[in-house]
Amino acid sequence: MQINKLILNQFRNYEKATLEFSDQINCFTGLNGMGKTNLLDAIYYLCMTKSNFNQSDKHVVQHEKDFFRLEGHFLRKDKKETVAVKAVLGKKKIIERNEIPYKRMAEHIGLFPVVIIKPEDTLIATGSSEERRKFLDNTLSQLDQDYLKHLIVYTKILKQRNASLKDFAKRNFYDEALIESYNEQLVEPAQYIFETRKTFVDHFHPVFLKYYKIISKEQEVVNCKYVSQLLENQLQELLIQNKDKDKYSTRTNAGIHKDDIDFFIRDFELKKFASQGQLKSFILAMKLAQYDFLAEKGSTKPILLLDDIFDKLDTNRVKQLIELVGRENFGQTFISDTGADRLTNILEEVGLEFRHFLVDNGTINN
Repeated sequence: MQINKLILNQFRNYEKATLEFSDQINCFTGLNGMGKTNLLDAIYYLCMTKSNFNQSDKHVVQHEKDFFRLEGHFLRKDKKETVAVKAVLGKKKIIERNEIPYKRMAEHIGLFPVVIIKPEDTLIATGSSEERRKFLDNTLSQLDQDYLKHLIVYTKILKQRNASLKDFAKRNFYDEALIESYNEQLVEPAQYIFETRKTFVDHFHPVFLKYYKIISKEQEVVNCKYVSQLLENQLQELLIQNKDKDKYSTRTNAGIHKDDIDFFIRDFELKKFASQGQLKSFILAMKLAQYDFLAEKGSTKPILLLDDIFDKLDTNRVKQLIELVGRENFGQTFISDTGADRLTNILEEVGLEFRHFLVDNGTINN
């Protein structure tokens, strides 16, 4: 799969822009703050129906404007397809595929798979468990529509249950029948999500190890382990056991929203003992394994987005990464960097075909 053309209208710092891409490697270079990452985010948005960097579209629309539009021309399974996003602030946005609007945006997820690697991804290893669940959900939602449907249902019921617990505390009241109803509704989606996550981590682990060995040149032994309350107990039992705790804390203390992944390096916790270089290598291995997993289990190769790849990586490590993604098992790749010469020199040295775009505060030259 590849994107051949990108059209932006009032998206971030772009008033209007049209770009046509190479089917192999595309480079966005320019100073910080000029809009390189915004182009990567536009591609991500067309694939995932939302920004990778902002939760709200009000931060995506160009300053002092009230709408934006994105359009991408894709080649997927040898068929030309068009995806368009039309968003007016304060109104429900419209996502169209081949000029037909989706009734539910979730139907789009997974059709145009994408993997992004960015400096902030170190939070997957060092941040809260929510960051690691996002990684799981981002991967599995692109592979399995049933997983995404169950996740949407679980999240909705969980919010309702938590809202009720807070309301009960305010009114000094408790509706046991309502809570039991929520408990029953949580069980089925939770079990599906749990089983899918567990299977994924089991299959993901050896692929991740393969890439870490390549990137680190086999310098350390690393590991990852899926953590879930459901590994030892059924959710229905856990919810009953935590009844009093839920009342006191006014939130749900058991469930797959507490899942995590533990990362280790030489049997030590990664976030406590890893150097910056080890951490970066760990995240690169995770994301390349994610790409590999989506490409193998899905029906098409994802688009790969590499944002600011020289961040905490030396030139030799960047060259090694580019050689990796230039192999046949990787598809179309987009790379952003502040240094035009160093990136293009590496690409020329490695012998890869690429297209170069110079980005300067919303204007693009190639």
